[in-house]
Amino acid sequence: MKKVILSVLVFIGTQTLLGQETSKNDSNFGIKGGLNYSTVTKGDFDEGPDPRTSFYIGFYGEIPLVEKVFSIQPEFIYSRQGFENNFTILGNNYKSTYKIDYINVPILAKIYLGKTFAIEAGPQFGVKINENIETNNSSSDRNEVNSFDTALAAGVSLNFDSMFISGRYTYSLNEVVKDSDAKNSVFQVGIGFKF
Repeated sequence: MKKVILSVLVFIGTQTLLGQETSKNDSNFGIKGGLNYSTVTKGDFDEGPDPRTSFYIGFYGEIPLVEKVFSIQPEFIYSRQGFENNFTILGNNYKSTYKIDYINVPILAKIYLGKTFAIEAGPQFGVKINENIETNNSSSDRNEVNSFDTALAAGVSLNFDSMFISGRYTYSLNEVVKDSDAKNSVFQVGIGFKF
């Protein structure tokens, strides 16, 4: 938890400094949050995993390189992800819920197509901060999930004076559960507020 708090403080400090240095270029930062609809690709699971719905929240910055046309948008996001896996052993049905929490740092190129509409895409780097697996009313902390997640993210946003609405899809480049060949697949819908 100390690492998360320290990371948040470093991000806020960095964004504050960037905001002061580039305030003439309309840079901004703020807070964002919303709904995660996450699962993993089938990989080596017997059946395709079911999605898990949860939330994300964090900070973002927007640094214009070409005013009102092209920006770089770094973010610092706490994201609750995971999936559900149904399986059968000796004729008995079981369900495991993988609850995986990440600190994700997307670094997106943001292109405005008009005053309000923008597309965004870029790499995302994630660090697992918590892993919990629940199977039929029993819970355990294991180490089945890789600690680092590299992904590609792409989405759209509607930008207004003091807030925005966004939708995004993120797909992992490396496997999530060790030796499974399953990769994160996350849809996000949310809202953000500019400071």
